Amino acid sequence: MKRSEINAILKESIAFAKQHQVYLPAFADWLPSDWENLGEDYRELIDNMLGWDVTDFGSGDFENYGLVAFTFRNGNYGNPQKYPKPYCEKLLILAEGQELPFHFHKLKEEDTINRGGGNLQLTVYNSTADEDLDKKTPVTMVKDGHRITVPAGGVITLHPGESLTTTQRIYHKWDVEPGTGKVLVWEVSSTNDDNIDNRFLKTIPRIPTIEEDETPYRILFGDYPQLNTNF
Repeated sequence: MKRSEINAILKESIAFAKQHQVYLPAFADWLPSDWENLGEDYRELIDNMLGWDVTDFGSGDFENYGLVAFTFRNGNYGNPQKYPKPYCEKLLILAEGQELPFHFHKLKEEDTINRGGGNLQLTVYNSTADEDLDKKTPVTMVKDGHRITVPAGGVITLHPGESLTTTQRIYHKWDVEPGTGKVLVWEVSSTNDDNIDNRFLKTIPRIPTIEEDETPYRILFGDYPQLNTNF
């Protein structure tokens, strides 16, 4: 992705969040210069991948395959003694016409909550022992405290205010019900680590390669390894 494209996406996403009265912590608005020379007291931001993420899953086609996320808080599987939080909280934005491709989580269990905008659709399958789609067995999940069962490949629609619990190894794909508009999604989950936990049905990169054609408007967590910090 081009940095200029990411910058435009972030500006639009921040405006959309404000439209829905979502207030972000101070580090969401930091300029690249604010991230340089951070002290040890801010190490949790870096170690636990807090902050912004924009991805097109390596497609080169963000309008059809993409996601914007902001992580507020998170634990750390690699260092649970230092970071004992067993939970994660995220804001996610999916535009109409976009798709979050099929994937499951090996470790994470998550509640997906539609907080406003359009209607979020989740297509679900169980996974087979060899991590393919199980196209035969029905899928059982919990929607707002209601245990439901849908056929393999069934679509569950979340209207604003509704939520769905997705347990480990259930393949899920997100898209937006046509004609309903961009969706503001909240995710409350167990600890998240995109480096080790995601199993995408197709082999695709989670963090995009960025072409630096413009100064970053906001830093992404994928930029953190290149930062100059004091730890």
